[in-house]
Amino acid sequence: MNTYAEKLKESGLKATVQRLAMLKIIDHAGHISIDSLYQSIRDLYPTLSLATVYKNILMMVDKDVLVEVPLSGSKSQYELKKEDHMHLICEVCGTVEDKEVDEVLIPLEKKSDFLLSHSQINLYGTCHSCQNVS
Repeated sequence: MNTYAEKLKESGLKATVQRLAMLKIIDHAGHISIDSLYQSIRDLYPTLSLATVYKNILMMVDKDVLVEVPLSGSKSQYELKKEDHMHLICEVCGTVEDKEVDEVLIPLEKKSDFLLSHSQINLYGTCHSCQNVS
């Protein structure tokens, strides 16, 4: 796996200490909103503004370092760019779980003779933990 610095360099971005810290926090969280990221990074860099965090996140999405995961009814979350996968999004607690899509997309490509370049599939429902809440 590439390091965060290599990911940034490959995408044409400088590996600043703030960007490296953002990527580490995002990677550790798996999926995170900009507001939650800002709360986490503010402890490390108190002078870093929310506007700077937004600017850097949008720049890293534009350069394919990060992927935006739109959530129905709440703010988007962000994750590191990785192999195509789908998201199982809980409408109760907001958790986002990754699942592989090969079993779904490979047969679809073959059946429809459609060459897929990338995908983002979001499935909404209720996670196991929220189903068990009385």
